Amino acid sequence: MSVKVRIPTPLRKLTNEQELVEVAPGTVAAAIKELQERFPGIQERLVDDAGQVRRFVNVYVNEEDIRFLQNNDTVLKDGDEVSIIPAIAGG
Repeated sequence: MSVKVRIPTPLRKLTNEQELVEVAPGTVAAAIKELQERFPGIQERLVDDAGQVRRFVNVYVNEEDIRFLQNNDTVLKDGDEVSIIPAIAGG
């Protein structure tokens, strides 16, 4: 099995319009690295120079915010689903 990553619409141009991408189990950081290897340019939109998920990007593992888990070190197991959700601001 694998981990499913839901790609938000604004980033799908980097994933050849794929909404759902599968990555190997591991950690959130490893999943982002794998996404970068397969889809160059996606990492810089998700993490800052220190490798931390950007403030305006929310990442959920099975509907739980990784900020309330172990952030980038959150373990991903077979069958888990990761959702990347960019924050939306308006006025």
